[in-house]
Amino acid sequence: MASPTSTNPAHAHFESFLQAQLCQDVLSSFQGLCRALELEPGGGLSQYHKIKAQLNYWSAKTLWAKLDKRAGQPVYQQGRACASTKCLVVGAGPCGLRAAVELALLGARVVLVEKRTKFSRHNVLHLWPFTIHDLRALGAKKFYGRFCTGTLDHISIRQLQLLLLKVALLLGVEIHWGVTFTGLQPPPKKGSGWRAQLQPNPSAQLANYEFDVLISAAGGKFVPEGFTVREMRGKLAIGITANFVNRRTVEETQVPEISGVARIYNQSFFQSLLKATGIDLENIVYYKDDTHYFVMTAKKQCLLRLGVLRQDWPETDRLLGRANVVPEALQRFARAAADFATHGKLGKLEFALDAHGRPDVAAFDFTSMMRAESSARVQEKHGARLLLGLVGDCLVEPFWPLGTGVARGFLAAFDAAWMVKRWAEGAGPLQVLAERESLYQLLSQTSPENMHRNVAQYGLDPATRYPNLNLQAVTPNQVQDLYDVVAKEPVQRKSDKTDAGKPVTGSAGTQEELLRWCQEQTAGYPGVHVTDLSSSWADGLALCALVHRLRPGLLEPSELQGMGALEATAWALKMAEHELGITPVLSAQAVVAGSDPLGLIAYLSHFHSAFKSTHNPGPVSQGSPGTSSAILFLGKLQRTLQRTRVQENEEDVGGKKRRLEVEAATPSTEEPPVPEPGVPLTPPSQHQEAGAGDVCALCGEHLYILERLCVDGRFFHRSCFHCHRCEATLRLGDYGQHPGDGHFYCLQHLPQPGHKEDSSDRGPENQELPTPDENSMPSSPAPMATQEEASPVPSPSQPTRRRLRLSSPERQRLSSLNLTPDPDMEPPPKPPRSCSALAHQALEGSFRGWGVPVESPQVLVAMEKEEESSSSSEAEEEEEEAVALESGMEKTLRTLAEKSGTMDKYPTWRRTLLRRAKEEEMKRFCKAQAIQLRLNEIEVDLRELEALGMKLELALRSQSSSPEQEKALWLDQLLQLVQKKNSLVAEEAELMITVQELHLEEKQWQLDQELRGYMNREDLKTAADRQAEDQVLKKLVDVVNQRDALIRFQEERRLCELASGLGAQG
Repeated sequence: MASPTSTNPAHAHFESFLQAQLCQDVLSSFQGLCRALELEPGGGLSQYHKIKAQLNYWSAKTLWAKLDKRAGQPVYQQGRACASTKCLVVGAGPCGLRAAVELALLGARVVLVEKRTKFSRHNVLHLWPFTIHDLRALGAKKFYGRFCTGTLDHISIRQLQLLLLKVALLLGVEIHWGVTFTGLQPPPKKGSGWRAQLQPNPSAQLANYEFDVLISAAGGKFVPEGFTVREMRGKLAIGITANFVNRRTVEETQVPEISGVARIYNQSFFQSLLKATGIDLENIVYYKDDTHYFVMTAKKQCLLRLGVLRQDWPETDRLLGRANVVPEALQRFARAAADFATHGKLGKLEFALDAHGRPDVAAFDFTSMMRAESSARVQEKHGARLLLGLVGDCLVEPFWPLGTGVARGFLAAFDAAWMVKRWAEGAGPLQVLAERESLYQLLSQTSPENMHRNVAQYGLDPATRYPNLNLQAVTPNQVQDLYDVVAKEPVQRKSDKTDAGKPVTGSAGTQEELLRWCQEQTAGYPGVHVTDLSSSWADGLALCALVHRLRPGLLEPSELQGMGALEATAWALKMAEHELGITPVLSAQAVVAGSDPLGLIAYLSHFHSAFKSTHNPGPVSQGSPGTSSAILFLGKLQRTLQRTRVQENEEDVGGKKRRLEVEAATPSTEEPPVPEPGVPLTPPSQHQEAGAGDVCALCGEHLYILERLCVDGRFFHRSCFHCHRCEATLRLGDYGQHPGDGHFYCLQHLPQPGHKEDSSDRGPENQELPTPDENSMPSSPAPMATQEEASPVPSPSQPTRRRLRLSSPERQRLSSLNLTPDPDMEPPPKPPRSCSALAHQALEGSFRGWGVPVESPQVLVAMEKEEESSSSSEAEEEEEEAVALESGMEKTLRTLAEKSGTMDKYPTWRRTLLRRAKEEEMKRFCKAQAIQLRLNEIEVDLRELEALGMKLELALRSQSSSPEQEKALWLDQLLQLVQKKNSLVAEEAELMITVQELHLEEKQWQLDQELRGYMNREDLKTAADRQAEDQVLKKLVDVVNQRDALIRFQEERRLCELASGLGAQG
């Protein structure tokens, strides 16, 4: 058997090719290999077989075994499926190269053109399980020994491109560098084919290359003619990426990665960051790869305050343009955020350099994302057909916090290659396009949870990847516009107004229908005679009757006797909001005075749309049709928390300690909202005016109906109702009003009782960002858990109520485990994976006591060394890849790991546990970011509805001579907009319920860890420690009660939905 140390020069070229880490080195070593073997590069699959036949030593054979296994799948038909197909792939990004590899495996001739001459993108991509398996099957570990060796699964874009480039070259893909694709050159006459317009000065062979398939993977800025691109624009979101040099020192190796932490559920970390550095972020991620890679979402006001942006501009391109960004300030910003997130343990951070030799840090806008309306087209001229397909960012630009880019990019590459296979089989153009568009509909919905679980079965056939696949979801008739005889439509970029919430199932209808319904609901009540939608409601009795019909028991009709019209109306508005989830759009004074009939109609239409399907009057539960149970729950939670804050403020001011009351959940007995002790937002006299609902309580400007947001009986513009400090939009359940100054704040910036607002929290104008040190970093002495609260990464080292979490302090404790085996001891055999009982027994015997040893032999260094050593053996790689724990086994392992002091005898399972914990963190982060994305979309949708509603309201209120029929039509349109707004607000509340779940879960875990810190110091506690422990315990009880209320609410809603579903079936 030959060896790489033999005199055969091809072996040395091949080993250089495998180990090359620069694009030019890969190309030169491959050219040297081809010269040594007397082969011409780019010869297709036949070239691969020739290389394989001549390189038969052990190191090469391990790679050939993997590639042969992939190429041997039946779908490729031994490389003959597309033997007569000629393809041009534009772009050597990860998706373009992955598509080229699949086309080569199908047997097609593949030519790839790339305008760049090197790979220089350091940014790191999150990998889904199937992408890891897919890359390993292509020999990833052979090309890059560090592939997926950490606790997080990721790879830098540069390394991924190098890996796929090597595979593509081996499979015979012809690659041309420094060549830019500028367009298509149609066939000039019958019998000729399609060519590409290329710059600058391509070779004659390339210029005359005729192809019948074009795959564009050139990025979002270039889309071939004929495709329509839709812009999906949401609320402004500014991302910042930074790459720092990774020197791979022991200290750097010990720093844990951050799979993702979001302000939406871990506010304490971002509060500490703001106080220490003046930096205000929404989220942050840290991956350790070729570089230390950080990506974060920053708030615009923070960037302006710290001098990163010179000036505020409404146009995003101008705001983040090179002329408006201060490079030095941006570098200070990124370095300070990275230092804080890693507790300064990465040492002196030095920026990696980008392709232009500049520090690799950038601010970008991911507010706007492009999405092609179709994924493929067919063009025909002079009888020559050309199939065009899109993959990568020119198909769909990903939302980076979700970590879906490369995974969905690979899926699109597979789908495009499947389309080419169907094209080569002779399927009709419309049939091919219909199948491709059916797959494209699935792309945006894919996630690791809703795809086939067995990633080992994934292949080119879509049925192996997508469950419940329907390739006839789009019919050939629906794609006729994608089949052009001649390409004549230029690419269009049209703004896509994001989906305005849930589809409206029906409008409130005409005024007559609304009036009839109100008459039916109020029939039989003494003194109530509804004859119109204005004056009949002035005495408040009709409104009270309507509320009583839907919520009996709150107030008997006889109790209304002697109650004034204003008092009765105010009671009805309050009960409708607190018990039915119907937020007011006008004040009680406006109802009594009849000064806002249009607002009253809009308000009553909310009742009608919510309860028109309720036939039997009775109590309205949290799951009743039409009501927003989430709005009800969040409203009660908001009022309870506000009362608690007022009590705490009074305790702090008066020195009287009161017991913290737990939520009573009896809104009918709630005290009215506490007036502000400070400067009122609006003068008291203004609330007595009839038109109080027409004016914003903050800006004093006029309020149109769809703009009105009611908070504690006052009305605001949604755009005005934001955090007093950071100007973030405030949503139900996520804000508080400070009893001292009367301002509203998001929970992150809400001043605590007894805390005077410190200007250092906000930072002075253009302040210098500090380098975190011992004073600015969260402290870590036990038992105080400031560092644990600030740390975004949870941990498994202590027994907790939920799955494994790894935080920086917990990592330190975990690193104290003795993982260095005694050289005199014989290592125990690995427990059998096929026998759960023996594995349980072996594991239980390996744990010594319940404490944690004090030694600290660098657990993470040991893990990395184990991973690297395993990469040298292909058999161990396959074994590691096969580790899969049953749910019962995994639960046992987690329990033992939480209660034990060591897992050093079983490093494979320890790695598995750490990976599983990080996967759970990643899922939570992605869930939070998906919520944030939808909340931003809803905010944009609401603004659009407000603009439309304002126009309709102006038309209706004007004394114009428009026909009554036209005015009735305008009113119906306005009511439809009101219903759309109510649907969006209800959806927003549902999302905020999930936010509450994430936040309370994180808060309980942090308090639990802090409490355990005190409990572990039983013999060393001071009086101050015991007092602090009692306060933590009270907070923990409060959080547990809130979680319990949330769980009971969800269970009640589930049972109500189940009952309503059974009733509908009956």
